Amino acid sequence: MNNKIIWITIYLVAIAWSVSAPKDMFTWWLEAIPALLALPILFFTRKRFPLTPLAYGLILFHCIVLLVGARFTYAEVPWFDWLAEVMGSERNNYDKVGHFAQGFVPVILAREVMLRNGVLQVGAWCQFLSICFVLAFSAFYELIEWWVAAATGEDADAFLGTQGYVWDTQSDMFLALIGGCCGLLLLTKRHNRQLQRIIS
Repeated sequence: MNNKIIWITIYLVAIAWSVSAPKDMFTWWLEAIPALLALPILFFTRKRFPLTPLAYGLILFHCIVLLVGARFTYAEVPWFDWLAEVMGSERNNYDKVGHFAQGFVPVILAREVMLRNGVLQVGAWCQFLSICFVLAFSAFYELIEWWVAAATGEDADAFLGTQGYVWDTQSDMFLALIGGCCGLLLLTKRHNRQLQRIIS
């Protein structure tokens, strides 16, 4: 079966599952919007700027992370409630998985866009500026959460998912930084090989 068909099938099944019984529909839309935008963006850029298989796979992974959080809200993902009980914690930390992914995935996308457009060459500056992009992206997302909360009041509590943790914003950005560093450490060589096949 074609890889694109597999990708789209998994994506559509994840959306159907997520929206079938969300805890709160307003929160579902807030959390799912990035995942919903992924398909049309990838569709309209597929010929002009096709991505590496690694990048497409990471985007799908991130969409699934978002759609799980959208269905349950990030503070109430059942598997992480169980984990919190085992660890003796009162906090459901699934949102930290989301923010780790917010670094792990975009760092490869930023790297790919910069390298393929000739902004940078493979090397330390490319890695450093890819991490800078991740931090900027994470900070901007925190601003979006703030603006949504200011505009909608208590309706955005589930979207914020702070669960009373005073350092939630800072720890979210820190997790994105860790995710970005892990993405580069684990995936750079594989990404370089795939980029060479596209460029050559």
